[in-house]
Amino acid sequence: MITPRPAAALVALALPLMFAAASAQAAPDFRNPVITGFSSDPSVCRVGGDYYLVASTFSYFPGVPVFHSKDLVHWRQIGNALTRPSQLPLEKQATSRGIFAPTLRCHGGRFYLVTTNISNGGNFIATATDPAGPWSEVTWLKDGGGMDPSLLFDDDGKIYYTRHGGGEHGGAYQAELDPQTMLPKEAPREIWKGTGGVWPEGPHLYKRNGWYYLMISEGGTSYNHSITVARSRSPWGPFEAHPRNPLITHRDHPGLPLQAVGHGDLVQTAEGDWWIVMLAIRPHERTHHIGRETVLAPVTWSDDGWPVINHEKPVTLRMSGDRLPPSRPWPAAPDTESFDGKDLGVEWYSLRAPASALYSLSERPGHLRLKGSGDTLATLTTPAFVGIRQRDLAMHASTALDFKPGADGQLAGIVVRQDENNHYQLVVTRDQGRRMARLVSVVKGQATVVGSQPLPDGGDGEVTLAIDGTPAAYTFSATAQGKTHALGALPTAPLSSEKAGGFTGVFIGLYASNPAKAAMPPADFAWFKYQGKE
Repeated sequence: MITPRPAAALVALALPLMFAAASAQAAPDFRNPVITGFSSDPSVCRVGGDYYLVASTFSYFPGVPVFHSKDLVHWRQIGNALTRPSQLPLEKQATSRGIFAPTLRCHGGRFYLVTTNISNGGNFIATATDPAGPWSEVTWLKDGGGMDPSLLFDDDGKIYYTRHGGGEHGGAYQAELDPQTMLPKEAPREIWKGTGGVWPEGPHLYKRNGWYYLMISEGGTSYNHSITVARSRSPWGPFEAHPRNPLITHRDHPGLPLQAVGHGDLVQTAEGDWWIVMLAIRPHERTHHIGRETVLAPVTWSDDGWPVINHEKPVTLRMSGDRLPPSRPWPAAPDTESFDGKDLGVEWYSLRAPASALYSLSERPGHLRLKGSGDTLATLTTPAFVGIRQRDLAMHASTALDFKPGADGQLAGIVVRQDENNHYQLVVTRDQGRRMARLVSVVKGQATVVGSQPLPDGGDGEVTLAIDGTPAAYTFSATAQGKTHALGALPTAPLSSEKAGGFTGVFIGLYASNPAKAAMPPADFAWFKYQGKE
């Protein structure tokens, strides 16, 4: 099982872009996204001067990363909420199924996570006293369907459970929860249909100055995405729509670098100021491949009591830090994973279940040993794959691999993965008895050999495999016995949501496979490096 490391040992692989300033000081501005790479459907809560945030993981295991910040800008991953198969059954789930849109709430010294396993169990709640974990076993709500659940702990002790229901043309549904069992007291009923946009989803209910505010997203989680709000004196409505809805959308600004802004969650700082975290994408020529990311914007309140996001202006890559808490960056960490710990860090993920039986950090100390099986990246199983999110549009990733395949078709290497049918593999394999470095493109399920290079079988056998990415393309190379071989370049667009479908972002990972199921030697990776170049 992939388990957390102590916070002091967390590597940079799961961290967003860091700023150079190391001392606590007021930041004049900040950069969006505040969490880069696949970190969609963000939800946030505050305890004192600490902020905690979660995001969707779909069919990656473990589920639901938990991030920590002192200033709402600098975030580091401290754990994952769903670390056991009993909490996260994902068997045979395609990449964009699994966990949808978690909500994190803090109340009475306890943290509450409510989310949806869309194809296996529906909505559920887990709790923890420490957001880094461990988290409890889940309580299945068995409330008849829907997705994107949220909680409001009212000041009279009541707990309101709000979620999407009714599909593309549905609305926000709500029920009261029993505080003892955390189960619905009645079937959820519709309380607002939104303003007419499709997929009125991601509802959050808030209370301020005696008003209940119901904030949702409409238009679908792509270029027509928007946030709308309504309010009532009762949590059950009737809800009055804000006359200036939507609160924010970029659908009328196709030239902006941030698109698809929506699915937000409000948080109030200790000083009393309001902010919102939202998802957004950074498309290149109208495709985005590293996923929906987390952006931050200020919220004010109009004289007549309505929320105003970013002064009714679009969200930008550079934003004013006025009214943010003092800047508190986390210490920089190395960009190279040397595989010298007892287990992988919290930023590493497998597919659908723990991959612990398929890798070892102890059998060859200082190496990650992958044990290839008959499962591949194309199967709805758990192959010998572990990976991290690609967090930068321009990046470098590389690894040193010691692997001598014993039969034709056996392979190990580094991969760029969007989903089962769309990924790129830079691997060491054997073909007609000869060890090769090979670049394979899999697009819409069709595998194509892009480039091959025979490798020397003598010496220590170690091969360095490297990927360099830009917003438009990846280039791949292999270095053996001091000589570098270019294997080819491939576009990013086929790995985008626009071309591949789905809701996730690219993962960069290490992989081994033995499709022929012959006796296979282990694949030993000496290190893994990831560097953003933005």
